[in-house]
Amino acid sequence: MNPTTHNTPNDALDAYVDGQMQHLNIPGASLAVVEGDTITYHRGYGLARPGGETSGPQTPFFIGSLTKSFTALAVMQLVERGLVELDAPVQRYLPWFRVADPEASAAMTVHHLLNQTSGLPTMAGELILAEDDSPDALERGVRGLATLKVTRPPGSTFQYCNLNYNILGLIVEVTTGESYADYVKHYILEPLGMSHTYTSKAVAQGDGLALGHRQWFGNPVPAPDLPIPGGSLPSGQLISCAEDMAHYLIAHLNGGRYGDARILSGAGIDEMHRGAVDWLVGDASMGRYGMGWVECDIDHTKIFSHAGNVPDFVAFMAIVPERKRGLVLLFNSGAYGLPPLTEEVGTGAAAVLAGLQPPPPKLGFVPSVFRLLPLLPLLQVVTAIATVGTLRRWSRDGALRPAGARSWARHILLPLIPNLSLAGGLAYLKSSGMLAFLRLFMPDLAWILRVSGVFAGAWAVLRTGLLLQSRRDRKS
Repeated sequence: MNPTTHNTPNDALDAYVDGQMQHLNIPGASLAVVEGDTITYHRGYGLARPGGETSGPQTPFFIGSLTKSFTALAVMQLVERGLVELDAPVQRYLPWFRVADPEASAAMTVHHLLNQTSGLPTMAGELILAEDDSPDALERGVRGLATLKVTRPPGSTFQYCNLNYNILGLIVEVTTGESYADYVKHYILEPLGMSHTYTSKAVAQGDGLALGHRQWFGNPVPAPDLPIPGGSLPSGQLISCAEDMAHYLIAHLNGGRYGDARILSGAGIDEMHRGAVDWLVGDASMGRYGMGWVECDIDHTKIFSHAGNVPDFVAFMAIVPERKRGLVLLFNSGAYGLPPLTEEVGTGAAAVLAGLQPPPPKLGFVPSVFRLLPLLPLLQVVTAIATVGTLRRWSRDGALRPAGARSWARHILLPLIPNLSLAGGLAYLKSSGMLAFLRLFMPDLAWILRVSGVFAGAWAVLRTGLLLQSRRDRKS
């Protein structure tokens, strides 16, 4: 089958994507729409790289956690080949596998990993994205979980964690004897004709990889040299293009078939899509999570989707089975380090695809908040200047100084609370590894926290010393 691109625009979808790009200040995007077994529409928006061209249907982008559905598909292929059992313990395939709790180590199953109910904590799966990319990073990363504490008993609660899918990627390797990259290439990419999809950034750059951007105070800044966490390839580091991802969606819309190729049985595809566990963020429902897909309803229309976020790219894919339609949307800019924002934008596009009104945005304020971040250190400087001015007035006119121990305590102790909170928060983020993660995904926020935290700690000491000296001068 030779996919074709038609020139008839989808005006509502174009208007929606254009509006979101302007609001979020995203430099470039690529969209593909499929219906049945055909690519019905493609459009590139903005620029694939500064001073360059608009992205085409074969321009590669990082797709982030859309990769998880590929890993889930690989596992389901192995299930249908009789090499893996969904309810088998992880230790059947990785006998050395351990987390800190021996009971959890033994109880954790392949199904738990696929449905994100293993008990592995979300944040541990984020921190690994700031780690190295050595050749054996995948296995070393999984072996390194031996001291990690689960936060829920396996099988009890949904917790989105990249580690689940990295472990699955390693299971693919040990059960097939192939690297994860080679297996995906031979059993998914080649059968689907995904000839512009890559597991290596260097190879993708030779095929015109779009240049990713990170947001700095609401402005996209090119990020050509970010580290790639090779150990997280199975959870979020595949690179693809709109045309190739359209092939992938066609297979998911057609019971695992693309042209003459079948990548999974129809029953297997249905099992992948079926939402198995509620995904709750606080009291808000994000839908029901399955195997790299999220099942949700918008105005009684069932949609299966997944979003992807890396520091400098975001992606979203969705299928609407009752309309036999699907879309993939690729952006060459991070979404302020906030996956819920990608979900919101993508879900709106999926609603338009289904002929519905996009849900009202809840995170539209985010760009404004990030643009205001520089006001924090500015406010600190203004406050410090005002304090120095007050101390000078007290020095010139002793009658202006506070009288009584309680008044002095109020002037000395109360301002310590915000200053020590900022300084302590910076120390915690650095010691926990979160600061390294923020430097990747929210570099502007990380910079502000470093500047403001250091300033707050130094100013807390200096201000306290100046006030105590002023009090001693009053007594003398």
